[in-house]
Amino acid sequence: MPRRSWRFAATAGLALILLGGCGLQTSSHLPPTRRLFSPDSVWNRALPANAALDPHSREMIAWLLQQVDNEFAHGPDPYIETVSDSTPIYTVPRDQPDLPVRLLNTAPWGRTLDLALRKVPIPPGARPASGPDSQMTIWQPSTDRLWELWEAHHNAAGWTARWGGAIDDVSRSPGYYSASSWPGAASYWGASASSLPLAAGTMRIGELERHRIEHALAIALPWTRAGVYAWPAQRTDGLDQDPASIPEGAHLRIDPRLDIRAMHLPPVIRTMALAAQRYGLIVRDQTGGEAVAFYAEVPTSGGDPYPRIFGGVPAYDLLKYFPWRHLEVLRMSLRHGPGSP
Repeated sequence: MPRRSWRFAATAGLALILLGGCGLQTSSHLPPTRRLFSPDSVWNRALPANAALDPHSREMIAWLLQQVDNEFAHGPDPYIETVSDSTPIYTVPRDQPDLPVRLLNTAPWGRTLDLALRKVPIPPGARPASGPDSQMTIWQPSTDRLWELWEAHHNAAGWTARWGGAIDDVSRSPGYYSASSWPGAASYWGASASSLPLAAGTMRIGELERHRIEHALAIALPWTRAGVYAWPAQRTDGLDQDPASIPEGAHLRIDPRLDIRAMHLPPVIRTMALAAQRYGLIVRDQTGGEAVAFYAEVPTSGGDPYPRIFGGVPAYDLLKYFPWRHLEVLRMSLRHGPGSP
């Protein structure tokens, strides 16, 4: 992940946001943003106010706050990934022609994924995210299918990918890869280290413009706990040996007793905090020693909307207002091992 070592003055812009004068366009004209996965999935199901907390919630949140405080003090700061390490989400029509994607991973356990990627309706001009992971998501609502690619590239010979995943009946999917995701699918499919889809928990541009997110948010931590992962994660690449560290798949939320609307937060942070309180945050990945990260959709057309959405204020300055100290960890169902082939 790129390091956020740069700074620039944003006091005036932040003041405008806090006063509600950030210049965001009204969103009443915007088309509705569809939700992915089953209404009962872990991503879309609202949390009950009395959801049980993990017995070690306090220790894990103390560990997280230590990471966050250190990042704000010394950098790189917590941030919202909108460019290189998130994913574009291309929504395509039924008549979008299929293209073959050649899977470069030739291990025996990749054969069924190779078959699933032989017909992917990638639109002309599609581009993966610009980072080293080169991620991309294709969603075809008319067939109720979704594909994601990792290390995706296009040249004169066509499309290739190092890994990825495919989900059939995505509107009924639980929101993680399993044997039921696609014929021949396995729990180690998916571009994330947890087998939670890239689109899961990603904040859509329309949601941020509308100031309403109706699903849990994905979050990545600098390091995640080694040797275990929590449902809904299906695997992990965690390396942290601290027993207070947080495993991939952990489900966090903001204390439901907190009155977020009375806190006068910047609009984008208020939107994120309300979603985190109602649906939670799910640890989807680790950043390999970089900062805590949220994920927003990589724009696919029409320029970069995020300076407008963020009111001209850098995400790291906005995230100083996120209610980090009101987070809690819900009771976890831990599984042991990396969970990978």
